[in-house]
Amino acid sequence: MPSFRITLIIGALRPGVTPDSVLPGMTAAAAELTTVEASDLAVVAGSARATVRFTANDTGMALRVGRQVVAATQARAEPLSWQVTERVKARWYPVR
Repeated sequence: MPSFRITLIIGALRPGVTPDSVLPGMTAAAAELTTVEASDLAVVAGSARATVRFTANDTGMALRVGRQVVAATQARAEPLSWQVTERVKARWYPVR
């Protein structure tokens, strides 16, 4: 089954939200629709970048998972930008 990931740049947290709750919330949102393979949080160029890797049958389903993760994140933090990518061999390509 193809592997996809959503990468989301996180802005300000909503009032009362702890930083350590954002990534588990993203992962749980993806897990409602598919199998989550991994998740990671990093600081890149001064911005928080969260990544959730998951499986999906096709790009349509991958985008659906991505939109669900973004919607769940909006309850906890401001998503500044996001992108769903698909792994093909050793590279990641944007899904459109």
